[in-house]
Amino acid sequence: MKHDAQNENRYTLERAKAYIEANRHNVSPVYRLGYHLMPEVGWMNDPNGFIYFNGMYHMFYQYYPYEPVWGPMHWGHAVSQDLVTWSYLPVALAPDQDYDRDGCFSGSAIVQDGKLVLMYTGHVVTGPDKDKDYRQTQNIAVSENGIDFVKSELNPVIGLHQIPAQASPKDFRDPKVFERDGMYYCVLGSNDDAGNGSILLYRSADLLNWTYVNVMAQSDGTLGDNWECPDVFSLDDRDVLIMSPQRMPAQGDHYHNLHSTVYMMGTLDTDKGVLEYSEYVPLDCGFDFYAPQTMEDAQGRRIMMAWMETWETEIPTQHSHAWAGAMTLPRQLIRRGERLIFQPLPELTKYRLAGVEQKSRSIHDGTHDLGISGDCYELHAIFEAAEAQYFGLKLRTSEQEETVITYDVKQRRLSLNRERAGQGPGGERSTTVELSEGKLELRIFVDISSIEIFIQQGEQVMSARIYPGPNSKGIQVFSQGRCTLTELRKWDLQV
Repeated sequence: MKHDAQNENRYTLERAKAYIEANRHNVSPVYRLGYHLMPEVGWMNDPNGFIYFNGMYHMFYQYYPYEPVWGPMHWGHAVSQDLVTWSYLPVALAPDQDYDRDGCFSGSAIVQDGKLVLMYTGHVVTGPDKDKDYRQTQNIAVSENGIDFVKSELNPVIGLHQIPAQASPKDFRDPKVFERDGMYYCVLGSNDDAGNGSILLYRSADLLNWTYVNVMAQSDGTLGDNWECPDVFSLDDRDVLIMSPQRMPAQGDHYHNLHSTVYMMGTLDTDKGVLEYSEYVPLDCGFDFYAPQTMEDAQGRRIMMAWMETWETEIPTQHSHAWAGAMTLPRQLIRRGERLIFQPLPELTKYRLAGVEQKSRSIHDGTHDLGISGDCYELHAIFEAAEAQYFGLKLRTSEQEETVITYDVKQRRLSLNRERAGQGPGGERSTTVELSEGKLELRIFVDISSIEIFIQQGEQVMSARIYPGPNSKGIQVFSQGRCTLTELRKWDLQV
């Protein structure tokens, strides 16, 4: 009987499928998002294996179906034709082998000979302290149809003996695979075991036999003690590294979350295995954005999605809602000089309902209701600062609640404040924004329990989860001093 009970408690694909089918209808609808990817039931974190394959966008993700908390990681799986509406497929990976028994951690996907290949980290706890006693290896799973995956008999394909001496013997995870000049390369997140995050580069001719190349990039002491979820790609003849540094110290207005995300733009020498770059830049200036991953689609667009949460913060849906976690909107990355520009995809526009428009509205001291409302919409606003000291918008408002976007003209500073945004953590995040010919342009996506603000045509983005009550739907404008709301357009979004 004891043996049978142990078998019943093993994590398998069959067990996950049965549990999801039996429990997917038990989630509370209260904070469910309208046009973002979220789990059917249970817990979601990092995006994994983001790829375009056989005419569909595939998104895999870190997944624990059994509770809305982090647990032994599976790979959830969803597909989409337009990156807006998603269909769930069966769980792709379960922690069912000796080398991944405590979690199929983050990784990526690549197409090889018409097959979809996943590369992921196998996590194994080795002692009584699960936060300190563990080892990690890299593994392969292959699918003919993009749905059913078979783990390689050669796993692990990058083992413990291939960790270089100058890297952590245990933090060795999140492989992102790419192809260049007829060879496969893999970047892995790690650290130097002395408090500095790093990225390791490996090379292979066949995805199965890997050779260590070099430490591709490493913290100079300002970029946190461990680097996670690296991604390397080329964009208009420049190489870009994006990654997620843990416990990075705050620097001015930026990096105030416990864990952050940055990008570096430079040149990758694959022979030496070194990325030459001169600076790092935040990928998102809000509260909830982590572990981004990119892919190139059939149109040649470089598209990024991230986990729209922050580690070790309160998530209200963990309490009696039976789910937690969501992905950001997909964002196209465009290079402008040495900077990335972030654009929401045009596919979203087909989900717009009839819009409303206001033009050339003069705003004087105080707060004014705009006569429009909603909780699932796109808002496009252009302000002319004129004589104002500060101005902005209040969204998801009621007598008790509001989410506030403020631009301080003298400080050239845009702030997102969620102190009165409802349940969940409060706080404020800010970033420097230059006006363009005296104007501020915002494109804002509100979706029940999230907000994403694209600033000055995508020069920066601020993302946050918010949890207001269902009656907090007002939209207001405010200023200190005179300004002009040159243009305001709003569309409800329905998928």
